[in-house]
Amino acid sequence: MTRPTIPEYWLTLKEAFLEMLAVEKGASSNTLQAYSRDLDDFFVTIRRRGEALESITHLGISDYLANLAERGLAASSQARKRSAVTQWFRFLVREGVRADNPVLLTAAPRGHRPLPDVLSVREVDQLLTTARADASPEGVRLLTLLELTYAAGLRVSELVTLRLTQIERDAKRGGAIQPYLMIRGKGGKERLVPLHPQAIGALEMYLALRPEFMAEGAESPWLFPSRGREGYLTRQRFGQLLKDLLLRAGLDPARCSPHTLRHSFATHLLGGGADLRVIQELLGHSDISTTQIYTHVASDTLRELLTNHHPLARR
Repeated sequence: MTRPTIPEYWLTLKEAFLEMLAVEKGASSNTLQAYSRDLDDFFVTIRRRGEALESITHLGISDYLANLAERGLAASSQARKRSAVTQWFRFLVREGVRADNPVLLTAAPRGHRPLPDVLSVREVDQLLTTARADASPEGVRLLTLLELTYAAGLRVSELVTLRLTQIERDAKRGGAIQPYLMIRGKGGKERLVPLHPQAIGALEMYLALRPEFMAEGAESPWLFPSRGREGYLTRQRFGQLLKDLLLRAGLDPARCSPHTLRHSFATHLLGGGADLRVIQELLGHSDISTTQIYTHVASDTLRELLTNHHPLARR
């Protein structure tokens, strides 16, 4: 089927919408790319229906959302696309292109939120022990990535785009690395995350080897520079390195991604008695309900321990 042509003024409006998200809401590059893809998908669908932005009703939007389900998209993906279209029409109302937001008259897709995968404390120890055995520059870099992710609960995008200026030093302690990082997360929200001594030790070792990852005489603002197009280590490359490490550690690569370490950080803190509000702050969640999913993970873990180890359960 031939892809329909998108009217030029739709694309112009889309660029203005994305610029608004970047300037007013502090949306990241990854978020902007996701919104752009979702809107292009929406544009193609309504063009095939012969609809216009100015006149499409909630019935046309409902048909689009139903089409997403027919295409086999997960409820979470449907919800994300619906959110993108909702904000898009809210923007059109603000710009005077529409007088209403037709998405508000449609039903949101239903579906349960899947529980995140987590590693056990023993498995994290096994992974870190394997990483520490590799003293090469690549090995030290990977250990530092793991320590920062698990020690601070960083999102992968926050981790790989860390800047050298975010590593603060204490002049009163001989220039020692400060035991915290200032992170700018989703929506431009800043938070302070602590670093434990092991993470600081790995970071010190890595900083001594950091020039190995740059061309001779080159400079870079990134903590984890790369000679690739982005200028810093990409999320995809970190994922590849982690998969290789998991295999060497005797762990199942299918069970763990870089984001799994963030989930493990939160779950292990909760299991150790940390307050849910503290975990919310450390993760940079704007809504406590997002953090509450870890209470379900912790409950499932405790239930599994009871089932496997309680003498009455074994009977």
